[in-house]
Amino acid sequence: MLDALRRGAGNWLSKILLVLLIFAFAIWGIADVFRGYSASAVAKVGKTEISIEEFQQAYQTEIDLVSRQVGRRLTAEQARMFGLDQQTLSRLTATAALDAQVKELGLAIPAMTIAADIRSNPAFQDVGGKFSKAAFDGYLRQLGMSEARYIAVRKAEDARELVTEAITAPSAVSKAMIDLVHRYREEKRVVEFTTIDSAKVVKTPSPDDAALRKYYDENKRQFVQPEQRKLALLLLTRNEVKAKLAISDDEIKRAYEDDKDRFNVPESRRIYQVSFPNKEAAEKAAGELSKAANFVDAAKALGFKESDIDLGIVQKSSMIDKKIAEAAFALNKGEVSKPVEGQFTTVILKIEDVTPGKTRTLDDVKVQVKEELSERRATSEMTSIHDKIEDERSAGKSLKEAAEKFGVNFREIAAIDRAGRGPDEKPALEHPDAARIVNAGFTNAPGNYNDAVDLSDGGYAWIDVLAITPEKELEFDAVKEKVRAAYIEAETRRELANAAARFVERLTKGESMADIAKEFDGKVEKTAGIGRQASVPGLTEQAVQLAFTLPKNGATSSSAADGKSRVLVRVVDIIPAAEATKEQADALKATMVRQMQSDAITAYVGGLQTRYGVSVNEAALRQALGQGSQQ
Repeated sequence: MLDALRRGAGNWLSKILLVLLIFAFAIWGIADVFRGYSASAVAKVGKTEISIEEFQQAYQTEIDLVSRQVGRRLTAEQARMFGLDQQTLSRLTATAALDAQVKELGLAIPAMTIAADIRSNPAFQDVGGKFSKAAFDGYLRQLGMSEARYIAVRKAEDARELVTEAITAPSAVSKAMIDLVHRYREEKRVVEFTTIDSAKVVKTPSPDDAALRKYYDENKRQFVQPEQRKLALLLLTRNEVKAKLAISDDEIKRAYEDDKDRFNVPESRRIYQVSFPNKEAAEKAAGELSKAANFVDAAKALGFKESDIDLGIVQKSSMIDKKIAEAAFALNKGEVSKPVEGQFTTVILKIEDVTPGKTRTLDDVKVQVKEELSERRATSEMTSIHDKIEDERSAGKSLKEAAEKFGVNFREIAAIDRAGRGPDEKPALEHPDAARIVNAGFTNAPGNYNDAVDLSDGGYAWIDVLAITPEKELEFDAVKEKVRAAYIEAETRRELANAAARFVERLTKGESMADIAKEFDGKVEKTAGIGRQASVPGLTEQAVQLAFTLPKNGATSSSAADGKSRVLVRVVDIIPAAEATKEQADALKATMVRQMQSDAITAYVGGLQTRYGVSVNEAALRQALGQGSQQ
């Protein structure tokens, strides 16, 4: 594992993140909160404190990582919704526990060992294989670290790795265990099924008042008016701000002229590139390649795969080696180049297709330029308005007063419950972020100053709680028709389950699915061999899993996808798994070893945390997250 850590700078960073994420997802036992740390410490593990600054830096790294994965920058609220705050805290406390163990064991990695590793790392070497200080410094700039900081981090991480390497040393996975898991995973079953039409099987009589009253008394929690709140809502949305912006033709023209090349469509080419270790080898092959009727076949004859030489359709700017790019875009369609000495290799090129570039005029891109200007200005304007509203709030002004002053959308919602419904049970707020806004309204308390909620379009919502109407139990007469509908639905489900049980009994006694389906005009469907994770139209995941608990010709029933019908299921055939190939066995063994290693790390770090003790300073944590004391 330590060897894998050192194979490359990128691999090193990924390795750290992977190991620490194992901790983060597996370890959530940080519930014991007590005094005993400095005011600037978010948490403490044994005698090791995690500072606010350390937490904020790690938290920002987590946000950056997930933002890259989802393709857009997470807001503070989105980061909390993802649980990145707790994930960061878990990761840091796990690391601190390992550091305490490293210190107790007296482990240390000499700086000269790290330095030697850096010098031998191919990622930090030039073309001649010598250590490149420039490449190393560039990597440090990407990480935002000084050289001393990088070495310190590496020393600490390698020392932790010595501990985890001992814990996660691959355990023996027997062939019998691999075969057992393979048979379980690869077994397939052929299933026939049909959906029961409840309307043709169940006839639920209309209940009398006594039955309804009894159902109401037994299920009063179904018939309550949920807590409702009166909210003041100020919404600052991107579309609202953009609608008020005036973008003149002169501004559009200036923006186009300042960056007109960006709007042009560059020439693109389909390029074949055969690479050689040196110029002599390229010149030796040049004659054959230039005269060949089929360039690809000639390259294959020299030992190259088509996938290795086909660069696809590329633009000049996307080619890394500028000298090769110049040569490639100087050739005519169908022409084969002479050997071209690039920065790292010598190549022979052939141009297969050429798509000419296009110069786009202002008229062509006027709408696009205007939209880009509008977007940029809206972002700036929203930030400005946000700050002004916050100033008004700090001065004690109401949301309504702030909205009137800056022309922002304001409304009062007379009554809304946690599900976003009004007293008429219809949505009381129509907005893409309604759930987020309502949640904030039910988190806040009347009279509190609350931070704005970040909206998905980059805007903001301010919510004040004006009044709270507590939950109350509704009288029978007021909800009688709801009780009737609920009673009939419950009785229908009960009778349908009973009918399905009778059908299953008949199936297990040998009656055919087709004969039973005729009684309710059901359509019998039959699958091919399906695995445990198969997705089958007409069958829920639960139904598929139930099918794998049955013997051949065994039958059962399961809820249908609509939650109202039931599906009859019978196993027609069981197809045992074929013997695992070497590739399958090796892959399965690797997966099982990784799982065992993960379990071992989780258990070990959890034990260290229990041993050293973990405490969290909630006030400092809120401060680190930029949250007010009321949150």
